[in-house]
Amino acid sequence: MASITAMPLPDLIAEAHAISNDVKSSFAALTPEQLNWKPDENSWSVAQCLEHLIVINRPYLDIIDNVTAGRYPKTFLHRLPLLPRILGKLLIKSLAPESTRKLKASAKYTPSTSSIDAGIVQSFLDSQNLLVEKMKSTRGLDLDSIVITSPVASVVAYSLLDAFRIIVVHEQRHIAQAGRVTQSAGFPSA
Repeated sequence: MASITAMPLPDLIAEAHAISNDVKSSFAALTPEQLNWKPDENSWSVAQCLEHLIVINRPYLDIIDNVTAGRYPKTFLHRLPLLPRILGKLLIKSLAPESTRKLKASAKYTPSTSSIDAGIVQSFLDSQNLLVEKMKSTRGLDLDSIVITSPVASVVAYSLLDAFRIIVVHEQRHIAQAGRVTQSAGFPSA
C-alpha cells in the first residue's frame, strides 16, 4: 500500500473502514470501567481517545458538504501555490502513529474528563460511517486542487485530499494510543 502522503481517495476510504473494524474488534466488548480507565492522570482513556476523534472530525463534515455543494469560500491562504501542499505534508508527518513527537490537543478538542458512556464505541463507528460517506461524495472532484482551511487552526490550509489523509493518520495515531491503554499495567480485567 502507498505511503499515507501519496494515498489516493479509494485507499483512504479503505483505511477508514479498517479503523472502524479495528475499533469494533478491539474496544466494543470493553466495560464502561475499562473504557474510562487511564494509566495515569496525564493520559487519556480509550473512551477519551474515541471522543476526541468524534469531536475533531465533526467540523470536516460541514467543510465537505460545502465543498460538494460549491459553497466553500476561497481565502488568500487558499490561493498560495505551495504553502497548502507543504503544510498538509507536515501535518500528516507529525500526526503519524510512529511519530514520537507529543502533541497537545487544543482545549476545544480535548475530551471530557468525566466518565464517558459505553456507547462511545458505537458513537465513533456511526461518526466514522458518516465520514466515509462524505469522503465518497467527493469522488470525481480534483481533491488535490481544492484547498480548505484547517478547522483546528485558521492560519493553516491544505488540500481536501490532504485533509482526508490527516483525518486517517490522526485516527490511526489515537486508535494506537487507545490500544496501548488496554495493554498498560493495571488495566482492569473484564
